[in-house]
Amino acid sequence: MLQLDHVDVCYGSFKALSDISMTVDTGELVVLLGANGAGKSTLFNAISGLVRPSAGDVRFEDKHLNGMKASSVVSAGVVQCAEGRKLFPQMSVLQNLMMGAFVHRRDSAGNKKRLNEVLELFPILEDKADQPAGSLSGGQQQMVAIGRAMMSRPRLLMLDEPSLGLAPLVVKQMFETIQQINSLGTTVLLAEQNAFAALKIADRAYVMENGHLVMEGDREMMLGNEQVRKAYIGA
Repeated sequence: MLQLDHVDVCYGSFKALSDISMTVDTGELVVLLGANGAGKSTLFNAISGLVRPSAGDVRFEDKHLNGMKASSVVSAGVVQCAEGRKLFPQMSVLQNLMMGAFVHRRDSAGNKKRLNEVLELFPILEDKADQPAGSLSGGQQQMVAIGRAMMSRPRLLMLDEPSLGLAPLVVKQMFETIQQINSLGTTVLLAEQNAFAALKIADRAYVMENGHLVMEGDREMMLGNEQVRKAYIGA
């Protein structure tokens, strides 16, 4: 479904990503592990069209995404839920959600159907629909951010650090919802520092360090790998 071949990203003379090759197959939930500054967000931005690779190829369902506008990447079915939520705090929850439907703005019936699906995933958002998004708790704001991304009708949903800054109980609920989104047919690429929680719901994982992919494997291999446990989980 998604294939990256030898992708580099440079910011001036600094090489942020080096020789990245990876795949995400249809229906998978793949986790990208790495510390702050490892290059996870840059990799997501390269896939999303927010930064242009300086070398290599990004393909989604056999379409070349290199050089495609970010809006066209969303229309193609690849949607990123950015780190830090990036909500419009003064706008209502409903208005924030509907911003995600902009690429499908001519399909009002389809947008209404998808909105109902999002509110089924996050029932509390229906009660909060008219409240300013900035007035919600951190966990509820993250629900809005994921819901907004789902309004774009992704076939591949990329979630960048969705558990960041959330209480442990909320993190558990968030990962359960991500697993549910995947089980309902959306392929998921999840960038996370919370390795143990992420690996519990993952099919496969990649480990990124200093702009390089340094390891890959299935869930059992990663959970049992001593190097991964020491670096990301705790011995």
